[in-house]
Amino acid sequence: MDDILAANALYYSAFSSGDFARMSELWADEDVSCVHPGWPILIGRQAVLESYKNILRNPMQETIVVREEVAIVSARDGRVCCVEMAGDMPLATTNWFRRIHGIWRMIHHQASPIASMVQDSEPLRPHSPIKLN
Repeated sequence: MDDILAANALYYSAFSSGDFARMSELWADEDVSCVHPGWPILIGRQAVLESYKNILRNPMQETIVVREEVAIVSARDGRVCCVEMAGDMPLATTNWFRRIHGIWRMIHHQASPIASMVQDSEPLRPHSPIKLN
């Protein structure tokens, strides 16, 4: 489970540092898609990476802080569900990865605004990652 969470951390590190080369390395070559908040669905590596190139160049881009990561892993695919804080806006986020040649590569990212945050009195995630058989 740690390796998919490390891949997820790499995504946010590349995003935070504006490192397009690392962002590009993380994404798979085929069958990728992305839905940024308020954007139409992007299909295909070229469209997805072009969106990140533009986002990473934006000097007004909010810093993203990640919370509540939960990994859900099956044999070949894995998802990390989390909450992104873009400034003071919470976004429910799913980062979907596929193991390709032994390395987790991102195949889908989707972030959507959350109408209201869950209170901290209830945990938002299980105490351990979920593994599907």
